[in-house]
Amino acid sequence: MRLWKVLGLAGLAGVAATGIVVARNQRKRADLTPDQVRERLHRRLREATGDDADA
Repeated sequence: MRLWKVLGLAGLAGVAATGIVVARNQRKRADLTPDQVRERLHRRLREATGDDADA
């Protein structure tokens, strides 16, 4: 019976930690302007395709 309690508490702690990480990432994204998001996406696309030319 104790094992199930420990596993349940560990699961609850994991869910809480995941929620904290998701909230932190959401706040980071919310601080970006649309132009910053667009530039980041374009930069990631250039990196993924291996295109070194500035567009």
